[in-house]
Formats: sequence, structure tokens, C-alpha cells
Amino acid sequence: MITAERIPMVDLKSQYKRLKPEIDEAIQQCLETADYINNAFVREFQRNLAAFLWANRVVACASGTDALQIALLGLGLKPGDEVIVPAFTHAATVEAIALLGLTPVWADVDAHTFLLTAETAGKVLTSRAKAIVPVHLFGQCADMEPLLQLAASHGLAVIEDVAQALGSEYEFGSGAVESAGTMGTVGCTSFFPSSNLGCYGDGGALMTNDIDLAERFQMIANHGQRKRYIHEVVGMNSRLDPLQAAVLTVKLRHLNEFNRQRQTAAARYDYLLKDVPGLQTPVSRESSAHVYNQYTLIVPAGVRDSLRAHLYLNGIPSAVYYPVPLHLQPAYYSDRFPQGSLPVSERLSQQVLSLPIHTEMDAQQQKQIATLVSDFMLAKKGF
Repeated sequence: MITAERIPMVDLKSQYKRLKPEIDEAIQQCLETADYINNAFVREFQRNLAAFLWANRVVACASGTDALQIALLGLGLKPGDEVIVPAFTHAATVEAIALLGLTPVWADVDAHTFLLTAETAGKVLTSRAKAIVPVHLFGQCADMEPLLQLAASHGLAVIEDVAQALGSEYEFGSGAVESAGTMGTVGCTSFFPSSNLGCYGDGGALMTNDIDLAERFQMIANHGQRKRYIHEVVGMNSRLDPLQAAVLTVKLRHLNEFNRQRQTAAARYDYLLKDVPGLQTPVSRESSAHVYNQYTLIVPAGVRDSLRAHLYLNGIPSAVYYPVPLHLQPAYYSDRFPQGSLPVSERLSQQVLSLPIHTEMDAQQQKQIATLVSDFMLAKKGF
């Protein structure tokens, strides 16, 4: 049994220590302004993130969930409109849809990449559909070119959920490369602490190349007002805290480095686990730069939970993202999508297992983890 200190899923403490001088200075500068709502730090961060993503505009807000709700409001969707969304993702993706009285329409995902595809979305498309939400799950882009073609042919808005893939890029057949979150009508992201670009609390943002749409998003996030006390639309109070903006401004300077460190850790896992029977390591699509928010294995259903218990007993955390697909969650169940209707999502929920991956991982930690996984799976060979 490993006797060293428990290895974390995400080592935010060590990352902070590495960046401490920069982060402490930025926070102190923000405090000294005594201006704590939509101040210069928020505006600077919006400009810097837009430049990083090659987007025309970024609108910061209070959370990734708020970003999705603002996007749906800004696009003018009405109760009863259908929004196509993958069943294998975090509940935040669908919460905003349901809260606005829109109808989530579940699509299955690819069995190897876990991502929504034009084929799976097309199978559930009806004349009532108004938008589609590709989720760039675990760190890589969905295959956006055919999804964008499907959306254009049916007049659908495309809302990219990029909460787990900020900094990933997608290459089109023409050779053009675009950032995750900038290919559709609007991109939405979260700055949850464990994200590739994470703050020290909640935060989110929308990104778009449509200037008029960006102004509408900004207005909705600010109580529906462009001018103080003139409320043009029903809005909400969703602002990025300036202290979080100060932290994010520092971390954004390191995001490419963070993503490279995650990619290095993933490549090391790939090498260490490549010959382990019964495992499927993450599949990286050629057209997408994977930034590994998660390193997610596929393990036989009858073995996954016992492997997880074995790791835990040896000081290694792991996680199951996600143990119940959304179409089978009590809050979102519909007779239109009974158990068995989305077989890939249902199977993956019984098979996926995510190992620790973060910017501070070292080779020795990964060797310990891989050895535990390998030895366990070899002992279970043939299951």
C-alpha cells in the first residue's frame, strides 16, 4: 500500500504555491482599487480571453451555468422550443434549458470519444428544434464541421459548452483552425476551480464573434440594462467577481503551459497503460487538440467499481463522470427516452473511470497509479 500523502485528483494547492507571487500581487492590486463590481480587472480579463481565443467578444458572468442560461435567453428561445443536448454530460448543461421551460432532447454520444456527433444529433432532430449544444467533454472538441453543417441546414443555433476544454482547438477539413467555443453561435465556459482555466470560486463567460449578440448577453447579465435603470429586457444579476478576474488574468498567461502539462501527463498514462488488458485509454480525435480536463478510461462494467475501491485503499482517488446519464435522471426523465433508448450513454455510465490528472503531476505519481491499475487488471484478466 502506498504510504505517501494521498495523491489529489487536482492539485490546486501546489499550483497556487507555484503562482503565488503573481496571484497575490494581482489580488492586492484589485483590493487597493476599492472597486468591486465590473471593474478594470474584469474588463481586462474579457479582452485578454477574447484575444487568446481569437474571438470578437467575451462576456464574463458569475458561473458556467449562468453563461448557458444567458446564451439561451439572448438567442430568444421560447418555452417548448427543443434543444438537442448529449445525455452523457454534467447536469449543468441541461439545467438552464429546463429552467427556461425549453425542452431538452437527448442525443447519444460516440462510444470512444464520449462526444455528441452529427449522426446522433440528427437522429433526434425535429421541426421544433431551435438549438444544439455540443459539449466538448473531458478536454477535446466534438466533431464540429458536420455539426455546424447540420445546424446550418436546419436553422439551429449552436451553443458550445467548452467548460472542460478551454484552450482546445479544432481543425476543419480546409485546414483552418479555430478555438473551442468560437465556432458556433456562442460558446459558454466555466471557471470552476478544477477547470483547465479555473478561479478560486465560481465564474463563467460567453464568447462570440457576433458583436450585437455579445451586447445582448452583456445586457442580460446586468439586470437587462444597457443604461442604468433602463431595463430593456428581463435580465439577471450575473457578474464575475473582480478578485476572480484578477486570478484568472494571471492564470490565463499560463494556460498554454497548463494544457501542455496535462497533455504530457496524458501521454505518460497512455504509455504506461497501453498494454493493460481490458482497458481503453482516452481516444484523441485527429482534428482536435485534447487538453485533458479529465483522463478517462473505459473499464468493463463488472470491474470498474472494484478497481476504484482498490485505488482508494491504496491512496489514489478516482472519479466517475457520470454515473447516471441525464435522460435517466429523475429531474429530466421523459417517456420519449426510456431506459435502453440511448445505449452508448447508458453503457459508458457503467464503464468510465477518471484518474488523477493536473498540472502538478510527476512521473513517479503516475507510475504508482499505473502500476496499481495494471496489477489489478492483470489479476482480473478474463473477468
